[in-house]
Order: sequence, then structure tokens, then C-alpha cells
Amino acid sequence: MYTPAEYQRAAQIIRDRTSRPVKVGLVLGSGLNRLADEISDKVVIPYADIPGCPQSTVPGHAGRLVIGMLEGCPVVAQQGRTHYYEGYSAEQITFLIRVFGLLGIDTLILTNAAGGLNQSFEVGDVMVINDHINFVGMAGMNPLRGSFANTDEPSRFVGMSQTYDRRLRQMAKEVGAAANLNLREGVYVCVSGPNFETPAEVRALRGMGADAVGMSTVHEVLVARHMGVRVLAMSGITNISIDAVDTPLETSHEEVLDAAAVLVPRMSAVVRGVLRGLI
Repeated sequence: MYTPAEYQRAAQIIRDRTSRPVKVGLVLGSGLNRLADEISDKVVIPYADIPGCPQSTVPGHAGRLVIGMLEGCPVVAQQGRTHYYEGYSAEQITFLIRVFGLLGIDTLILTNAAGGLNQSFEVGDVMVINDHINFVGMAGMNPLRGSFANTDEPSRFVGMSQTYDRRLRQMAKEVGAAANLNLREGVYVCVSGPNFETPAEVRALRGMGADAVGMSTVHEVLVARHMGVRVLAMSGITNISIDAVDTPLETSHEEVLDAAAVLVPRMSAVVRGVLRGLI
């Protein structure tokens, strides 16, 4: 577990590279890394230069911070994230989110690649997350468990009924409508990975009320809400989850990355539009 001093040290390393204040944190998942390349007046810091920061090991995750301006808004972007299935703890996965809080963000926008459970979804859809099922956290993998932050205020008992900010979701939908994008809205379920789900698991998760399934996001969201940071999260539907056995179809990580060609401009347009509304 990290100490307060370790978070502060990482934040100071970043401050030593740039004095630019930041308002919004961005966590850019599979395929959307390239949006960080469009940040202007930027300072780039590899994760390896930040003490305590875990390193990305998954293709499609660059593994660096990008700090600068996007749509006139001062941002700090995670160009790639780390995951539980890479062997990291919940605290390691969310390390940079706590550092973002020390840097002064008040809003966190996250994107991910997800499998479509909702049978009306299609590859290339963008789903605004309005709630989640923390399958991994319910089994004990919770970043608030035993955290140093729970020894004092804020309370470890974080309310989750308003996790995904209503106004930010509305902004995203308005941006989508203006861009002629049919944004979906629904429930995201977080599983550990790295294997994709079996057909029986797909049917079970769908029966629980989930619309999309992925292997990230929820841990970061919990820490952001623990710090009082507003959250907007979106899933890019990269594949339709397979719910039948004895089929020649199979899901692959390459399929996920290939779908990014369709999803990147759509998700980028929404993120950019929301950022314009936050200025």
C-alpha cells in the first residue's frame, strides 16, 4: 500500500515538469490513446519517470502522461492504463487517479473498450455509462479497502447511487446528438480478465442487468468518487459478446483494437465536446 508521502512525491515530480494547472483528468483506454497526441502545448511524462507508477504492459496502451490543453481546457491524460489482470493491485491500478486529485482535477473522464451484452448494441456503438456492477470489487478487489485515505476523512463508506454525474452524461448526449451519433446509455460490468467471457457468463451478466462488459474503469471511478471528483465514463463497443457454445466465432484482442478505427472519431468527438462545455 502507498503512503501519503508516495502520492505527494509523484505529484511533485509532475509539478517539477510543468507548472500548468489541470482541471480535467482523462483516462484513455484501448484505441483512444491517439487523442492524447492531439493535446496542445503538452508535456509528456513516461510512467517510468513517476515513482510508484505501474507500467502498462498491454498493446494499445502507450504508458505515459500527457499534460496540456485540449479544446481550451487544461487536462492531464493517462495515455493508457493498467489493469488487475496485469498482476497489479487495486491501489496500483488507481495510483495516478489519486495523484490527479493532488494536482487539482475536479472532473474525470474515462473511456474503455467493452463487449456488448445488450442484444440491441452493434460494434462501433458508444455507450455512456450510467451505473456499474463491480464484479471484481464485490469479490474483495476494492481500491478503498485498507487504503491510507480511509484512516481519516473522507469516509471509506462512499455512497454510489450518483456515481456517474448526471449533468456530464447529459452533456455527452447533447454533444452526440449534435454530431449525429446515436449514443447508447447503460450499465457496465467490470470483470477481472484477461480471458474473455464464456457464453454462460455472458448470459449470466446480461441477466444481472449489464449492457456492456469490460476489464477496467470501475476501480478508477471508485477512487475518483472517494475524492469527490465528478465522473463521466464511456464504453466503445468493440465486439458483441458470444452467448452460444459450439460456434465458430471467437473474441480476440486484435478484434478489439480493429474496432477502434470506427470508435476513435466518435468517442473523440464526444470527449472534445464535453471539454468545450467545461471551459
